[in-house]
Amino acid sequence: MRFVLLIPLLLTLLSLVGCATPSQRKPNVIVFLTDDLGVGELGCYGQKIIRTPHLDAFAADSVLFTQAYSGSPVCAPSRCCLLTGYHTGHAAIRDNKEIQPEGQQPLPSTETTIASLLRSAGYSTMAIGKWGLGPPGSSGDPFSHGFDHFFGYNCQRHAHNHCPAWLYNDRERIDLPGNSAKYSTSEESGPIYAPDLFRDQALSFIERSGERPFFLLFATTIPHAALQAPEADIAEYANQFHDPPYDGKKGYLKTQHPRATYAAMVTRMDRDFGAVITKLRERNLLDNTLIIFTSDNGPTFNGGTDSTFFSSAQGRRGLKCEIYEGGIRVPLLIRSPAGSRGTTSSTPCAVWDLFPTIATAAQLDTPDHDGIDLTPALTGRGSLAPRTVMYWEYPSSGWSQAVRFDNFKAVRTGVRKNPNAPIQIFDLETDPNETTNLAATRPDLVARGTQLLRDSRTPAALPEWNP
Repeated sequence: MRFVLLIPLLLTLLSLVGCATPSQRKPNVIVFLTDDLGVGELGCYGQKIIRTPHLDAFAADSVLFTQAYSGSPVCAPSRCCLLTGYHTGHAAIRDNKEIQPEGQQPLPSTETTIASLLRSAGYSTMAIGKWGLGPPGSSGDPFSHGFDHFFGYNCQRHAHNHCPAWLYNDRERIDLPGNSAKYSTSEESGPIYAPDLFRDQALSFIERSGERPFFLLFATTIPHAALQAPEADIAEYANQFHDPPYDGKKGYLKTQHPRATYAAMVTRMDRDFGAVITKLRERNLLDNTLIIFTSDNGPTFNGGTDSTFFSSAQGRRGLKCEIYEGGIRVPLLIRSPAGSRGTTSSTPCAVWDLFPTIATAAQLDTPDHDGIDLTPALTGRGSLAPRTVMYWEYPSSGWSQAVRFDNFKAVRTGVRKNPNAPIQIFDLETDPNETTNLAATRPDLVARGTQLLRDSRTPAALPEWNP
């Protein structure tokens, strides 16, 4: 009887010391999305030249995935896959398509994003960096898809300059004094480095988070060309290796030290990530935050970048804009509040799996999408849902498609020119670099691949995105 009488008093005391309600116990979620970062460009994935100490330390405290894929070999569709949980055979956005005067093909208002799902569950939401899924005021802008706040570039082309004349702060276009919209020479770059503003905005968002859980999409523009970094950062790598100048004649900004600049950009991105982790620790939020680090596609080939020199794709065939492994393999590190620490997972997974994984962490029901929940791979408990296929298509460059089933991958290229383009078959277990086409000796795999390539897609909304 005494215990029963004490219950109201105990409840009052718990409320006074800030005992969390069930909604407050939901984890925060941060997705740190890099731009054109290769799977081989982090120390924890074997990089020997570029220094990434913060991410290497994070990898030792999270789950490192060795067979992770982007949604697409280019920006916009991969971001669509991340936010909506669909692969490019079902996604609303399947290629980059610029809309004048600013922005890309808008994501339809009918799409449910992970941000809108989380906001409906009481999360505070913010997107920082590069958007690329719809012009300001369109059905595809960040505010139409679950974000309370946005800071950064709306348009992908605008994001080719890391020292732009202006950015968006929510719906307001703000000028950056001293910066030029041009980027043909380093002298025209300007003093304000946009990635620094992104970092500061992220830290501020975390700092002002109150009792509500939050979702932060930190979509940095690093290390996408143009090659631009503060001189002090470039100096860390100056004279460390042969580094002939890039003249800018093939696009983007010319630079005196392209390799040193690229390495400096990745290392600076690593420091920005480290600053986010430090802020979470300061606010005592680290152990109640699901943190995901990945890239939107494989490493690039233009603007003075040198993916061969840095072994950015780890020797895999292809780069950005190709659906071979080099164009879609990406780093993926996940630290879950209830997850394992310092482990490696060989589970084949893709960016569209993040939707159900985040939803599970937030204790939300997941709509039927293409992704599977990676929580068992994070916790070591339970079993992953069975996956039939992993599918990609890329309308540009002649239209190509690929499907992974088990350890095999079927690839078709040049489909628009030849609707009966032959299928290539690769065994990724024994041939991860896709050097040996097995089609001639494995007609059974060709037949299966043919069917899966056909059955894994529905027609795209834009006729130009269909073969």
